[in-house]
Amino acid sequence: MAEISEGSFDSLNTKVDDLIELCAEMKRENQLLKANESNWLSERKQLIERNQEAKSKLQSILVRLKAMHNS
Repeated sequence: MAEISEGSFDSLNTKVDDLIELCAEMKRENQLLKANESNWLSERKQLIERNQEAKSKLQSILVRLKAMHNS
């Protein structure tokens, strides 16, 4: 059976610790990105609704203007 030197073991241990920290950092970042995505999707939905309302109001105004013009 091959023995691992103490230096190699310490180096491997450090790399594993670094990977664990990187994984935790990436998990935090992923959670933040998901929260941001949720906020953007919510804002997008609100903007689409407001756009539809504005479009509807403009169409109504155009109909009234055409009716006034034809009177």
